[in-house]
Amino acid sequence: MTLFDPSAIYQRAECLFSQEQISAVIEKIAAEINLQFVDKNPIVISILNGGLILTGQLLTQLNFPLQVDYLHASRYQNKIRGESLHWKTYPQLDLNSRHILLVDDILDEGYTLVAVKEYCLGQQAASVQTLVLADKKHQRKAQENLKADFTGLEIPDRFVFGYGLDYQGYWRNAPGIFALHKEDEKS
Repeated sequence: MTLFDPSAIYQRAECLFSQEQISAVIEKIAAEINLQFVDKNPIVISILNGGLILTGQLLTQLNFPLQVDYLHASRYQNKIRGESLHWKTYPQLDLNSRHILLVDDILDEGYTLVAVKEYCLGQQAASVQTLVLADKKHQRKAQENLKADFTGLEIPDRFVFGYGLDYQGYWRNAPGIFALHKEDEKS
C-alpha cells in the first residue's frame, strides 16, 4: 500500500485548461448572465465546496443588484466516487418568487444539480437556472440530455481537479483544470 501524496498527484497531472483560459470563459459567461438577469433581482447560490471559486470570480463581473447565498450538498464527500446526496447546509434566504442562479464546479452525472434545482423549485422559486464551469462528456447523466443553462468548458471523461474541483479533498485551489495521470486514476 502506498501513501497518498497530494503534491505528487499535482506534479503528474495534465493541465487541460489554464487559469487564463478559465478566466476568459468566466468573463464570457458573466456577459451572458448580465443580459439575462439584469432586471430579475436574483439570488446567486454557490453549491459548496466546488462552486466557491467560480462564484467568487463570477460575482465581481455581474453588474446588477443581486443577493448571494450558498448551500452545501455533496455526493462525493472527499471521495472519488459519488454516493447518495448528503445535505449539510440549505440556503438561508427565502427563495419564494425569486429568480435563482445555481453555481457549481462540474456537471458530471448531475444528480446533485438535479436535486438542488428540484429543492429550489419546491421552495417556490420563480425560476432556477444552472451554471457549471465544466461539463464532463459521457453517457452517464442522471437524466437524458441533461445540460446546465450556462456551461464554461467541456471536458473529457477523466477524473479532474482544480478551480474548485477536488481530488480526495485536495487541489481545489489548483490554478486550472487538471486531469489525473493514468497511474493515479487506478488508485
